[in-house]
Amino acid sequence: MDTPLPVVLAGARGHGRWHLRNIHRLQRAGLVRLAGICELRPLDEHELDGAGDPLQSADFGALLDATGATGGGVAVICTPIHTHTDLALTAALRGTHILLEKPPAPSLAAFRRMADGVHRAGAACQIGFQSLGSHALPAVARLLADGAVGEVTGIGAAGAWARDEAYFRRSPWAGLRRLEDGTEVVDGVLTNPLAHAVATALALDGSPHAEDVTALDLELARANDIEADDTSCVRITTARGTPVTVAVTLCAEEPGEPYVVVHGTRGRITLWYKQDRVLVQRAGHGPTETVHGRTDLLENLVGHLTRGDDLLVPPHRTGAFMRLVEAVRTAPEPRPLPPGTWYAAPGDSGPRRVVKGVDALVHAAAGTLSLFSELEADHP
Repeated sequence: MDTPLPVVLAGARGHGRWHLRNIHRLQRAGLVRLAGICELRPLDEHELDGAGDPLQSADFGALLDATGATGGGVAVICTPIHTHTDLALTAALRGTHILLEKPPAPSLAAFRRMADGVHRAGAACQIGFQSLGSHALPAVARLLADGAVGEVTGIGAAGAWARDEAYFRRSPWAGLRRLEDGTEVVDGVLTNPLAHAVATALALDGSPHAEDVTALDLELARANDIEADDTSCVRITTARGTPVTVAVTLCAEEPGEPYVVVHGTRGRITLWYKQDRVLVQRAGHGPTETVHGRTDLLENLVGHLTRGDDLLVPPHRTGAFMRLVEAVRTAPEPRPLPPGTWYAAPGDSGPRRVVKGVDALVHAAAGTLSLFSELEADHP
């Protein structure tokens, strides 16, 4: 297959702007050409920012047909969560390969329908967990295989981010568990903004598949006036016997970089996955820190199509994450935190809600592999 490959981007605003810039980067490198953009309202020249003059349409299937992306091109799908399955199948049935933004689907059933349909159509599909393209992951895997920190006793992950109240009004589906017509959305902190913490922790355990999960203990809470959770934790027990505990919030006092920490009998390894930075702390050695590169997932998909490179994040390698999504979907409604546990503070685009002491709680959960309730905290 010759390059540059035609690429159609579905969803070019919001996070889609990142994909537009990335496609532009690969276009300058001669790997792809931006053939079309699917948006309800066409992008103007300023929004295109030098990316050329692609065809634009609100009809995704017609756009694929008109741009030559059928039969070997690529569709980058960065649209609302509840549209992922149908759009991915629309592309696959036309022979278009897919980079599908995370989370891949709002339910396990929708995920399986998407994955099975894509497989039957013979289309390649990459799920957009960008952190799984980090070269830090195989580096940590080598350290663990060499026994750098002894036997693994558990994996923790922590994410303390801040999102103002406007964030939950950014779109009609933001902060929802489901739409008014019952359509599943599941836009919670564990399943969407800090989903990488979950996926990266499972990857470091070597437990990415659905069958790798044996148990899930989940605690969902919210400080904001939304349906979904914004301050939550989960402990996933894997078939290896590893407890993987993830604690996250969008109501941090002092927002910081999310990380995953591997606990061992003789030390620990911390990965700040957005920075590809690894810190090794172990008995009898001074701390060592390394920074690693990263393979872009769209570039990897192009390499798969043109050279036969292995896909980094095919759908089956997100099955364990989808077990979490399903648990969140079917869980009771998140517990609203009473007003005395949070306060309003200035945000970038207006007020935001801050949960008192949540930063320390999130870090303690990751550090001790505990759920919030097990830390005997007054909140969340």
